[in-house]
Amino acid sequence: MPPVNSRWSTLLVLAFCIAFATAAVPSRSNVLLICVDDLKPLLGCYGDRRIQSPNIDRLARRSVLFERAYCNQAVCAPSRNALMTGVRPTSMGIYDLGTNFRFAGSNAVTLSQYFMRHGYRAEALGKIFHVGHGNHEDPASWSVPHFGGKSIAYVLPESRANSGLTREEALFSNQTDVAKLPRGAAYESADVPDNGYPDGKIAEEAIRRLRAAKDKPAEPFFLAVGFLKPHLPFCAPKKYWDLYRRESFEVPARRTAPDGAPSYAPTSWGELRQYSEMPNSGPVTEEQARALIHGYHAAVSYMDAQLGKVIDELDRLGLFTNTVVVVWGDHGWHLGDHGWWCKHSNYEQANRIPLLISAPGITKAGARTEALAETVDIYPTLVELAGLPAAQNPQPLEGQSLVPVLKKPSREGKEAVFHVYPRSRKGDGAILGRAVRTERYRLVEWKKPGAASDTAEFELYDYRKDPAETKNLAATEPRLVRKLHALITALPEAKPQISRPPDAARARQDRVSLFERKDVNRDNKLTREEFLASQPDPQEAPKRFERFDLDKDGVLTRDEFIHMGAPPKQ
Repeated sequence: MPPVNSRWSTLLVLAFCIAFATAAVPSRSNVLLICVDDLKPLLGCYGDRRIQSPNIDRLARRSVLFERAYCNQAVCAPSRNALMTGVRPTSMGIYDLGTNFRFAGSNAVTLSQYFMRHGYRAEALGKIFHVGHGNHEDPASWSVPHFGGKSIAYVLPESRANSGLTREEALFSNQTDVAKLPRGAAYESADVPDNGYPDGKIAEEAIRRLRAAKDKPAEPFFLAVGFLKPHLPFCAPKKYWDLYRRESFEVPARRTAPDGAPSYAPTSWGELRQYSEMPNSGPVTEEQARALIHGYHAAVSYMDAQLGKVIDELDRLGLFTNTVVVVWGDHGWHLGDHGWWCKHSNYEQANRIPLLISAPGITKAGARTEALAETVDIYPTLVELAGLPAAQNPQPLEGQSLVPVLKKPSREGKEAVFHVYPRSRKGDGAILGRAVRTERYRLVEWKKPGAASDTAEFELYDYRKDPAETKNLAATEPRLVRKLHALITALPEAKPQISRPPDAARARQDRVSLFERKDVNRDNKLTREEFLASQPDPQEAPKRFERFDLDKDGVLTRDEFIHMGAPPKQ
């Protein structure tokens, strides 16, 4: 029998080894994905000296900041589709606000779904997918129901319609007959607390969700927080307006399109024209321009304060050190440059976005990178940062992981990024502007999808010599056009906009909703038991299951169920 001291020594060594082994196995990283609507890199951390964005600036000092990040299309729904599916709009064939991404790939595995499949609890607050203009949320992407927030929200009675909804309120509520509705105010300053507007409520709910997550350490979280401002209307509590003096703002001097640009390439900023006192055509007045610039700044500062509350709570709970934090703007915004407003173009101000990534143990605090990045890169980046296996989805991911750049911000990264915007050309109808952005240049190819290259018109800009995009160089630089065009043509040809008869679209949407109700365990497939549950014709239902199950694997994929066994048409 060994001596007592020896037995105690053995037990102590075993206890130490167990404790060391437990500590050596890191818990999976949480993910806090902060999406901000219409946020351009007009922030202190990006060098702007006027904007008051102390909280994002503070987060930037703990993150890697991407100086050259771009969206894949400068409008809400397609940009957010690219974020959540990892697929560019040109591959999806959706360039509008109203077509849900499931119409293009009903079996697509979204970013949050992928994390759910690996044991994460995925929750969404505010605007993640675009909801409105005929589009809707995606319940299959979240572990619990989405917590919404109104994109169009007024406090003051004079800002709203006397009765009913304004045009934009109706559009965001998925109403279609809006032309005769009154227009709401383009901006509002009300003396209310932060939670008087939706972003304040979203921040409060985010804090509650973080506290709940803290109490479940064994279950990692994927929390997507979508702030609504600075999207129009520029509504923010008065104290954020008071941070700025309107008369100090300067309206950009150049108020015309680039010399030599195609007549259809500029935006007509129809979104802003949906608001009261804005002209139905032609420019805004100097006074209106200053008010809009003031409003954008106030809305950014208001959003920044809400973001700060969420990051402060993440710190207070001790979660920051095990959470990957991403701040992403869905696209930029024309703030009077070239005389334009809103997004909806292929130009720099509409497509360049802020992107910050903090990954404990990976990123160096306060680092900046000149490496090019695009929205579709975020999906594979988060998968790798979380230590998950590379995604093998029904939809091939089109982005590249940014982890090598995060580890070494001085790396060059990818050669180019890509974006697109649709237009209509006289005599040609619907065309697409496919754009490639390199470190120095942007080339835009305008043509119908599938048409020969010799039918295209081109725009070429040199940002080293002409950062304000004053002249289209395509006609004088044919060799450079050919070189950059080769980058575009190396990609698959862009798909035309998906078009479906309204009745078929409604029927398919009904089946999407039905699939989501039947998919109780949210694994994106239906077992025989799930399919047969609550069928009105139990004798015939098993036959339908066999007919829908194209690959005869005993389960129905989303596509098999929605298309009822018929392969979807491309």
